[in-house]
Amino acid sequence: MEEEVKSGILNECIRLLREVGCDEAVIRHCIAVAELALEIARRHHDSVDEKLVFRGALLHDIGRSRSYGVDHGFVGGELARELRLDENVVRIIQRHVGAGITAEEAKEVGLPFIDLMPETLEEKIVAHADNLIDGSRRTSIEDAIVNLKDKLGESHPSIKRMRALHKEVIG
Repeated sequence: MEEEVKSGILNECIRLLREVGCDEAVIRHCIAVAELALEIARRHHDSVDEKLVFRGALLHDIGRSRSYGVDHGFVGGELARELRLDENVVRIIQRHVGAGITAEEAKEVGLPFIDLMPETLEEKIVAHADNLIDGSRRTSIEDAIVNLKDKLGESHPSIKRMRALHKEVIG
């Protein structure tokens, strides 16, 4: 992706995040995730839409303007739909939390009974780049798994999914 195109997407998405009320810490986090996601996407250059990855990563936490709970991905996707964003971006936003949320897990945490698992490579890249950014700094997969275990417990199925996601998108 040319720098001019990248800069245009960056400016457009930051403007949108500010318009909906995301704070500067969320915006810095989204930029860090987007930079890492783009690096990962370039490893898969023949099979990934880099612009979609970059835009989706920049907007992945748009739901933080309305919620800081586990529902922020779902809420963000609904907001993105209201804003008439591309459905591929909506799906990235809704499916980025952890290594995805099954319909059963969604129901357990008060979300609609829908599958929020990343399916496309673009969705998987953004979800995992988000896992590897703590605030606005990069972290290791080991640290990400420790953080997930602290939040969800040692044996939560998402831990295994996060490892598998890492293997798939990083290698």
